[in-house]
Amino acid sequence: MIKFYIFIFCIFLFAKNTIADNSIIVQSTTSTYNSGFYDYILPIIKEETSITAHVVSVGTGAALKNAANCDADVIIVHAKKRELDFVKKGFGTKRYNLMYNDFIIVGPKENPAGINKKDNPITAFTKIYNSQALFSSRGDESGTHLKEKSLWETANLDPTEFSGEWYRETGSGMGATLNLAAGMGAYTLADRATWINFQNKSDLYIIVEENKRLFNQYGITMVNPLKCSNVKVKNAKIFINWLLSKKGQDTIRQFKIGNQYLFFPNAN
Repeated sequence: MIKFYIFIFCIFLFAKNTIADNSIIVQSTTSTYNSGFYDYILPIIKEETSITAHVVSVGTGAALKNAANCDADVIIVHAKKRELDFVKKGFGTKRYNLMYNDFIIVGPKENPAGINKKDNPITAFTKIYNSQALFSSRGDESGTHLKEKSLWETANLDPTEFSGEWYRETGSGMGATLNLAAGMGAYTLADRATWINFQNKSDLYIIVEENKRLFNQYGITMVNPLKCSNVKVKNAKIFINWLLSKKGQDTIRQFKIGNQYLFFPNAN
């Protein structure tokens, strides 16, 4: 009888280890998470590859920092310069383009800054600055926040001088920042995928869109096992290769809410 229980216990341990070996940790931007993308695609990946991905949803800056601390196997974020720097410093193996969409500027129907639909993002930000209309910034070094900062820099403006006044830094994810913008009647920069899936739009609407400055590229990178010995290299490669494959890219393309597609694959 004792031998029987030992046998059952060994089977249990083997099964537990097998399940664990088929898992990976993905550090990811909140925009992909908030859009419902992972709820859609991860079950498909698991069915196709047997890989279970556990997603940690944080801003791009935090995702890269966590990955550098060996708390990830794969990263999916949207700040190309920082991703390439991550690889250059030896923390990642190789960065691949995965998919893209775009950023949008949303604001209240009252439109106190007087922004026109035809205004480009720099003009829009300049009008917000000059009118000191409320602006909700993520302020969290996420990919969206980095894009926002680059737009202010291009306009030669520094809104942080008015931090806590008309310029409100939330230090939160995209969904929370949109909620605050809706509650305050403020402008904000958002990724389109989160906006499409956002339920509390209140009187916010898209004010500026479809401009090349608002392009939003997502990349995927495996954490370097030479820096982090705990990286599950085999599983990570299977996961990444599937997403970059024709089937993976077609699956990304098919993700939509209502009649709107959220991401457009462009693996390189």
